[in-house]
Amino acid sequence: MARRRQPTARSSSRRPRPSAGTAAGFSAIELLFVVALMTTICGIAVPPMVGAVETLRAAGAARYVSTRLQRARMEAVVRGADVSVRFTTVGDTYEFATYVDGNRNGVLARDILRGVDWRLGAVERLPANFVGVEFGVMPGLPAVDPGGVAPGADPIRLGASSAATFTAAGTSSTGSLYILGRNRRQYVVRVYGDTGKTRVLRFDEPSRLWKPI
Repeated sequence: MARRRQPTARSSSRRPRPSAGTAAGFSAIELLFVVALMTTICGIAVPPMVGAVETLRAAGAARYVSTRLQRARMEAVVRGADVSVRFTTVGDTYEFATYVDGNRNGVLARDILRGVDWRLGAVERLPANFVGVEFGVMPGLPAVDPGGVAPGADPIRLGASSAATFTAAGTSSTGSLYILGRNRRQYVVRVYGDTGKTRVLRFDEPSRLWKPI
């Protein structure tokens, strides 16, 4: 009598495999779902991220200008001489640089031309370090202080000389520098004469109020 062959472990462990078409079909559906989900998430997240970057860039530019002014104040105290940060219009942008009084009569344009009042550091332009940010004023911008004078179209509000000058005593001329970023990010750097210190404020457009940062 013939003996039956017992199934081996190898043959008993076999399981039916799904067809290649079925496996590939599920993978394609899953891939399409993931791509659609990622596209939706990116579409929602990108605009706020871009807005946040522009806000940080404009705020960084305002803080940088404030720091440059405070450095000039420190130089004036250390050197025992007037130090001035002067702003000039060049085409559609502004340049600024720091100058030291070399003959104790204040920082004057004629003394700069003669080399008596000398430049401390390089000439700078704000957009070179902060892309899309410039000294500027958005239309209809209100005054920083209630009852004060609105800036109009001039972002450099430092008097006729367009300069913030710091003395050896730590005091300074008074004024404001308006800084405008993309998508109406508006900031101002204020210089207080009695102390020579600065303060940065942000314009909140919905409330139309200036707020410190």
